[in-house]
Parts: sequence; structure tokens; C-alpha cells
Amino acid sequence: MTTTAPLAASTAETAASDQLPRRLGLWATTAVVVGTIIGSGIFRVPASVAAQVGSSTAIVLVWVLGGVISLCGALALAELAAALPQSGGVFVYLRQAYGPLIAFLFGWIQLFLAPASVAGISLVFAEYLSTVVPLSPTGVRAVAALVLLLVGAAGYRSVRGLGAFIGVAAVAKVAAIATLVLAAFLLGNGDAGSLGRGAPPADSARWGGVGLALVAALWAYNGIHDMICVAGEVKDPGRVLPRALVAGVATVVVVYLAANAAYLYVLPFDTLKTSPLVASDTMVRVLGSTGAAAVAIMVMVSTLGATSGLGLAVPRIFYAMAREGLLFAPLARVHPRFQTPHVAVAFHTGVALVCVWSRSFEQLTEAFVLGTWPFLALAAAGVIVLRRSQPSLPRPYRTPGYPAVPIIFIGGTLWVVGSALVARPVTTLAGIGMTMLGVPVYLVWKAARRRETRVIP
Repeated sequence: MTTTAPLAASTAETAASDQLPRRLGLWATTAVVVGTIIGSGIFRVPASVAAQVGSSTAIVLVWVLGGVISLCGALALAELAAALPQSGGVFVYLRQAYGPLIAFLFGWIQLFLAPASVAGISLVFAEYLSTVVPLSPTGVRAVAALVLLLVGAAGYRSVRGLGAFIGVAAVAKVAAIATLVLAAFLLGNGDAGSLGRGAPPADSARWGGVGLALVAALWAYNGIHDMICVAGEVKDPGRVLPRALVAGVATVVVVYLAANAAYLYVLPFDTLKTSPLVASDTMVRVLGSTGAAAVAIMVMVSTLGATSGLGLAVPRIFYAMAREGLLFAPLARVHPRFQTPHVAVAFHTGVALVCVWSRSFEQLTEAFVLGTWPFLALAAAGVIVLRRSQPSLPRPYRTPGYPAVPIIFIGGTLWVVGSALVARPVTTLAGIGMTMLGVPVYLVWKAARRRETRVIP
């Protein structure tokens, strides 16, 4: 396997090589995990899941499978995060396990898809705001753009300040979802919901749609890898990173299952599968117009926290790529006063703004899952690769259930991508083609770098 000397160094040496100061402790790091995962997905994609599978039992299966896959991914990635605690996360692990080309392809696709993810979440923020303050379609996109600018400015200015806000937002969103669940079961009419008279016909289940429905569910679970992008700024990473990943993802799985149980309890299935604002529709049935306003505020807090978390994490991928000479050098600059990768933050914000004005929410989510999760599977496989190729690499944390846990994550991801390939071959193949376009880009980039090196005296 191709490796590089800096990345093959010990954990202490690797940690010391980062120029960004370590300011995030266990609480802040766990909050970033929860805050980046719980964003717009649980309030938006349950309708897509219901429409794909056609039954309440299949819905529960999809969300359980998504949780198992995500938790296995977190357990595997935690080993890599503890062993290689650098800014850049998955990019660093792929480069260590497979060499610079595979790592570059991940970074290449993230140049387009990671800002798209942030743009999609900001659009949900604006859509829920429009239920409180009337907004035109153009106004919705303008509000989403303003959110991106504010988050970008905060990330440019202060890691600690943005991290503190993400932590507060994470607590608020978990508390808000818990309130929604309690209100649904205590005050809602379960007889009319999907588990009562509003249930779908007994023969309506479409089990073949489970794989494609997982694409939507994994969008909601997405974020298991975002926190490790800031690993270079986490205190005591060998201890903190694994604990934060596992605790954060486990919390999200419980919250998501509870929220879906509440939706099924209150909403008839025909309503659930066509509701783009499922949380709002649930609370309207429970509390009337007051419930709708409460949910709108809850979703806005949640999506703003998730946008902030991604605004903190994603620029570190571009920063790490630039430090390795795989992207424009200015993206590796650290602000002399704020100690943030300010150029990378500005770049990420700019691309996200373009996405807000050019794509729909559904296009953004599907493209992100199909473009990102195969690389997460490769990173999980990197646990196996590195245990064989670098057995002496310090590992403060080891994946429990090895090698079954990373294999479950890899298999689940391949199943999702395969289901999407069968059901939507054009979209899926277009995503694969976009990724492979990075190969000639990489070769041209490396050739240009070699010529530049020869010119420099």
C-alpha cells in the first residue's frame, strides 16, 4: 500500500503537525456529532421513506437498518480518528490506507457535494421559516443564502464560538424532538394514525424499495464523518474522539426512532407519505396552529445548528487537501489572529451559495449520499487495511466486534448504492462519472505541481 511518511508517523507526531489549535473537549465534540447529524433529515425525509416502502413495518425497518449501518460506521471510523487525529478526517484516512489518488477523489467529490449538503439544510431552514413569515420561492433561497453567509462569517471568526453555538443547538434540538414525541403520544389520536385506522393496506409493503429508501434515511443519518474533519482541533483525541462518535451516533439513533414512532402514531399513512413537512403536520394534528409554529421554530434551530456544524467541519477537508499539495495552496492558510482556516471557510461558503440558487432539496440530498457514502465504506475498509499494513500504528481505541463491524458498514453501503443503481441508473451513473472525472484532474494537477517544482530554484 502506498503511504507517506508524515501520515505514517505516530499519533503524537501526527497531532502535532496540525497548525490549528486544539480547543474542543468531549462535550463540544459530542455536540458537533449530534448537531451535524440531526439537521433537516428527520423533519423532511420520512415522507420519502414512506413513499418508497409503503408500510409502517418497512418504515421502522429502514430507520433501524440506517441506524445500525451508521453506528457500525461510527465504531469503525472512531479507530481511525483516534489513530490519526488530523484535520481532514476521511481524506486523511483514505490517503493513509490507499494513497493520494483515492483521497483526492474523495476531496474532489466533496468540493461539489459537501457544500451542496449545507445548502440543502439551509433551504429546509428557509422553508420552515416561510410557514411563519410568508416568503416567495425566491425569498426562501435568499434566506438560505443569508444563513450560509452568517455561518461562514462565524466559522471564519471563531472555532470555539461556533462550537459553543452548535452545542447549545444540539441540546435544544434533542429536547425539542423529545417534546414532540411526548406531545404526540400523550395528546395525539393514535386511532387515526398509521398504526390505527390510517394504516396502509396489508399488501402495500414494497420490500424491494427498502434499499432506495435507505438513501433518504442515510441522508438523515449523514454526519457520522463530519466531526472527525475537526479532529486536529480536539483535545486528547485518542480518548475524546471515539467516545464522542459512539455516544453521539447512539443518541441520534434513539431520537430518530422515537420521532418516527410519533409520526406513525399521529399521521395516517396516506398523509405521511406525501408530507414534505412531516413534523409540522404531526404537531398541527396534536396542538393546532400553535403546534405548527412550535415545530417551525424547532426545525429552524435544528437546521441552523446542523448548518453551523457542517460549516465548521467541511472546510477542514479542503484545508487538509491543500496542506498535502492536492488543492490550491491558499486554502491551507490559517488566519494569524483567529487561528481558523479562513480561506477554506470562504471557499466552502461560496460554493454552497451557488448550490442554493441552482438545485432542489431532493437533488442535493440524493447526490450527496451516493457520492459520499462509498468513500465512507472505503474508509471503514481502511481499518482492516491499516491493521495489516501498519500493525504498529498507535491505536488508543480499537473497533469492537472487528472485523464484523466494519464489514457490516461496508455491506450496507454497497447495498444502498446498488439499490440506487438499479432503481435510478442514470442519476447513479452520473454521480460515479463525476467522481471518476477526478482521475484526469488529479493527473493534470500532479503534472502541474511537478513542473512548478522543477521551475523553483
